[in-house]
Amino acid sequence: MIPTHGAMVQKPLYHGAISIHGCVPSPDSTLLATAGRGTSNLYLIDTRTLKVIGNQPNSQAGPTANAETLTSGIMVGREPHEPTFTRTGREIWVAVRGEDKIAVIDVEKAKAECAGTAPRGSSILRFMPVLPGPAMVWFSADGRTAFIISQKTPRIDVLDVSYDANGYSTAQRKMVLDIAGADKFGFSPFLKRAPGSAEMWVSHKLADAVSVISATGDVKLLETIPLGDKARPNHVEFVENASGRVAYVTYARIDDDGPGGVASSRIGVIDRSAPAGMHKVVSTFFSNGRESHGIWTDPFNTKLYVAHEADELPGTPNAGQTKCSAFDVTDVFKPRFIAQIPLGDLELPSRKLRNKKSINLVYVRPGAPSATA
Repeated sequence: MIPTHGAMVQKPLYHGAISIHGCVPSPDSTLLATAGRGTSNLYLIDTRTLKVIGNQPNSQAGPTANAETLTSGIMVGREPHEPTFTRTGREIWVAVRGEDKIAVIDVEKAKAECAGTAPRGSSILRFMPVLPGPAMVWFSADGRTAFIISQKTPRIDVLDVSYDANGYSTAQRKMVLDIAGADKFGFSPFLKRAPGSAEMWVSHKLADAVSVISATGDVKLLETIPLGDKARPNHVEFVENASGRVAYVTYARIDDDGPGGVASSRIGVIDRSAPAGMHKVVSTFFSNGRESHGIWTDPFNTKLYVAHEADELPGTPNAGQTKCSAFDVTDVFKPRFIAQIPLGDLELPSRKLRNKKSINLVYVRPGAPSATA
């Protein structure tokens, strides 16, 4: 997901959504949900057609106008940061960071609202008040526990979730987990459940650490793993194959001594086969880009893809634009760089604009179970 270029939106008659951020697939991988932080919207993308649901032909399209008019999506409130599908696929929970709430959206009604065939706001099932500055939600494997992290307070909201016969949820607070010992700054932007386990992994960007939370039974902080000075972790991804079990953590920190003398961020490698409480960074490797952010593996756990939040420096092969890096992780402890994929230009009728920033990255196969399933 690439945020809209500033030149497109910082004017009275702006085009597009502002500050696109967050991207998550539906359990069956047929939809992507993403948020417009600056425009307060939720948008849906059909992965089979690669089209934004609800976009309409532009009646004024011509040599100087875009061929499509962007849907207004679903207005959810100030600063939506990350959406997440429930395990049933019937709802999207959106962390509305600027209003201390979760917007719960009916997926089927959202499609109609985005397309303009249902009234504005008709897809919003309810708003749930939560802790200040909610950044993201992730569910336990059975979908019956929701974890909500914050970028304003060192706490985690834990909710009990139940579902009716149609897959719609009700929720109530189970507990509030104090994590001030792990993250005194209260700035935790990302969490994800490790597949095949009851572990929830949380990044603490300003504390330069990630924590592991028990996701079932007695919910508690299991351990906090330091990453090193100014690592500034963004996202976590898990890979498990014949060579081992690891967690990869993207670092926002940029080091000058990257491959070929080009500035690059690093990715931390944590050996998940170590005993509980004994996890640590066993190595790092260069992300081959600046400010590594989104990270995702393929379904076979042999390839790894990394998106970058900053563009490349002058004098480099892809100067002035953001890029994705691809790695062979057949040996999870020795990732092998495959390719640097420039994310190119945004073709506009007026001119080309280089894509300067990429935030999230997902790998989907429409119709196949996703990481949220």
